[in-house]
Amino acid sequence: MDAHAPADMSVVIGPSPADMLRDQTARARLAARALAIAPEAVRNQALNAAAAALRADQDAILAANARDLDAYTGSGAFRDRLMLNPVRIEAMAAGLEAITRLPDPLGRIEREWDRPNGLRLRRVAVPVGVIGMIYESRPNVGADAAGLCIKSGNAVILRGGSESVHSARAIQSAIAEGLATAGLPQDCVQNAPTADRAFVGAMLQAAGEIDLIIPRGGKSLVERVLREARVPVLAHAEGLCHTYIHASADPAMARRVLADAKMRRTGICGATETLLIDAEIAPALLPVLVEDLRALGCDFVADARSRAIVPDLAPASDADFATEWLDAKLSIAVVDGVDAALVHIARFGSLHTEAIVAEDAQAAETFINGCGSAVVMWNASTQFCDGGEFGFGAEIGIATGKLHARGPVGLEQLTTYRYEVRGTGQVRG
Repeated sequence: MDAHAPADMSVVIGPSPADMLRDQTARARLAARALAIAPEAVRNQALNAAAAALRADQDAILAANARDLDAYTGSGAFRDRLMLNPVRIEAMAAGLEAITRLPDPLGRIEREWDRPNGLRLRRVAVPVGVIGMIYESRPNVGADAAGLCIKSGNAVILRGGSESVHSARAIQSAIAEGLATAGLPQDCVQNAPTADRAFVGAMLQAAGEIDLIIPRGGKSLVERVLREARVPVLAHAEGLCHTYIHASADPAMARRVLADAKMRRTGICGATETLLIDAEIAPALLPVLVEDLRALGCDFVADARSRAIVPDLAPASDADFATEWLDAKLSIAVVDGVDAALVHIARFGSLHTEAIVAEDAQAAETFINGCGSAVVMWNASTQFCDGGEFGFGAEIGIATGKLHARGPVGLEQLTTYRYEVRGTGQVRG
């Protein structure tokens, strides 16, 4: 071929993931402005109409989900997360309707005060703007995120896992119907236009275009987001939760709380992964706790002090204490009081959720105030770390960072604030 011949103009190179995202964020910003000023009644109308569309479009959504399931080569828990059925579609619809019954998070006056010069100041809750949601496997997460974002006045760009692409599009179509019914821009909720992993990278680099990234998925996804993002992130990499049983604990309560915290659902981020127990009560109580959990199918790894009490426990390494099992497996350590428990948690924890079981109120307050985690429980199961259990309705995820929002992220956590200053002609001079 002649080196000077013109290039083959029949080859069409499509837009890059960054170009596609730039187009989406430009439309999302326009849509977010309309959504931010929409009355609550209009936002609720969109959610109710979207719920109706999910029910009406059930056959199409199930057909799309069947395509995803046919293409998926995995099995077990991940396949179950991917699967939709009429019960799960109804749960998505009911979830959107439940969000309409929650208080409006926008326009909330967080503080109001007067200055000596007559100026009146307010701090008022407003939407964040454009949110990027990156999630894996479970297509219903997209519906939850869309509902929370619509109610809180935020536009959202959803990037689900490549394994759920057809399901996600079918669900987004129903959400778009709801927005259109309420007269709101359909660009308030958009799906990623490509399954290319480079699109995720573009989202993480989109400072100034996306205001907040929320990842919801496995450890590797969240670690990538935290490592690469130039956009603020609300996330938790792991749910390495601890239950500490103080010497003053009621034994019956300790048994009940620990069994629920570990075994109610072992694969969620709020499940207890490590038991810490005071040396003073360990000889009498630890064998009973182990027996309880073994009857429920739990396995164990334990430190030397625990194995001196229950000799058939497998030895635990530091790596074990740093592992989020997400399974019927528990790490155990014997500690010498509250301070030692807090040292262990600070060393191995992930700032998610910790619990103390104690009758001694002073010990409990010391534990609560000394714990750096997003959620701290007293005489309650760590599995209560959930937006619904907190009264937030649905949640978009759990945040373990130190800024903006911590713990379950619901409507209120999807807002920021502005200051409004009202005067009567004052000048500084």
